[in-house]
Amino acid sequence: MNLRSNPSHGVIQKIADYFQIPKSEIDTTYKNANNIQSISKVVEIPVLGEIACGDPITAEENIEEFRERPADNLPHGDLFYLKAKGDSMEPKIPNESFVLIREQADVENGEIAAVLVNGDTEATLKKIRKLHGVILLEALNDAYEPYIISKENLAHILGKAVEVSFEL
Repeated sequence: MNLRSNPSHGVIQKIADYFQIPKSEIDTTYKNANNIQSISKVVEIPVLGEIACGDPITAEENIEEFRERPADNLPHGDLFYLKAKGDSMEPKIPNESFVLIREQADVENGEIAAVLVNGDTEATLKKIRKLHGVILLEALNDAYEPYIISKENLAHILGKAVEVSFEL
């Protein structure tokens, strides 16, 4: 008789039934059903294209695909995804990641925004820095210089970056 073998599933169930406890209290390989959360509703959010994380790229607003997302804890407002291209926002926003943008015309100092530049023909994703009446579009990667917004270089904020997602 081997006293070191694990009890069978049936034996664990009988012990749990006798003591009126869940199997997970006896053997942690059983998952407690209370830890499982159901997703009540899923929403589809459009991916409107790519956004530069580096030098601005031509702004094109076409729905390329939809990404499904649980409605629970979804940020409020009109939302869309943009796919990050480049490394200027690394490590926080990696190349090829999906950035969830909430449409809004302005952001607070230090927030990351999707911005149209060069006469609204190019788009970029940058941290907004407001200093003494000057607005800078800053990369998180130190290899990139800030882009200065002025009367000659106007910009239009599309929205605030509220989340980033990427595959490992």
